[in-house]
Amino acid sequence: MPIDEMTTVLEPHPMPNFIETPFVKDITERSLAYIAAGFPLHLRGISGTGKTTMAMHVASKIGRPVVMIHGDEEFSTSDLVGGEHGYRMRKVVDNFIHSVLKTEENMQKSWVDNRLTIACKYGFTLIYDEFTRSRPEANNVLLSVLQEKMLDLPSAREGDSNYLRVDPDFTAIFTSNPEEYAGVHRSQDALRDRMVTMDLDHFDEETEAQITETKSGLANGDASKIVKVVRGLRKSDSCEFAPTIRGCLMIAKTLQVRKAAVDKNDPVFRQTCLDILASETSRIGSKTNQDRVKEVIAKLIDQYC
Repeated sequence: MPIDEMTTVLEPHPMPNFIETPFVKDITERSLAYIAAGFPLHLRGISGTGKTTMAMHVASKIGRPVVMIHGDEEFSTSDLVGGEHGYRMRKVVDNFIHSVLKTEENMQKSWVDNRLTIACKYGFTLIYDEFTRSRPEANNVLLSVLQEKMLDLPSAREGDSNYLRVDPDFTAIFTSNPEEYAGVHRSQDALRDRMVTMDLDHFDEETEAQITETKSGLANGDASKIVKVVRGLRKSDSCEFAPTIRGCLMIAKTLQVRKAAVDKNDPVFRQTCLDILASETSRIGSKTNQDRVKEVIAKLIDQYC
């Protein structure tokens, strides 16, 4: 494979410190079963539910090289398939007869395959992260890839055919946020119909506690207390946005830096929880709303810590 194509490929390997609880194993097994049955996988959920991490984990289980694309509002079909970039120039100087100088120049654009074409050509695993952040018309090219297993290529591409047969080992994994999120487009019904969608929610308490402990270094008991506070706030329905596992990690890592204790009587711990959770759960920054959230957080700290 050419060097420029190799630069777009990731080698699959087990993710360091990845937590595999029964909750996570169930998602993994279901995902692999759908893929083995020949269906593209779509992991959909709110921010912080581990969609991208799960996609990478499932891809590592498949064992094929990975090509990753991040959805973008500015994407066009050529950003997925490829396009003409730069120029190739050929110059011939003929001075066979010393008194006659003949010069011939030929200049043409060079075609460069982009990541979707590379994945289809070599049978790699494609992870299209946040694919609904790309405009629907840019993703139209995926319809024939997922159904007919053919990639429609522009006529400008070098080769005998404008169609590329998708390698049998090609696998597609998509992730997306709900459609009400800012910057998210409604995907085509025809595209969604070609994939199996799994809606991911927040991890269970055991998984969140193990993730917090592993990624922060806090003792399990302390990690569990933080998780209980965050989960309690999530269930309180007092927030504009429910706190995620990221809130747990932010609190835990900050406490490690400040050498504070997970204790209701530690002012650093209390202030850290208030700062991180009040800001994470509110977009508009309403003081009235944040004061209400902070009251809930204080009660949860007193209850669990």
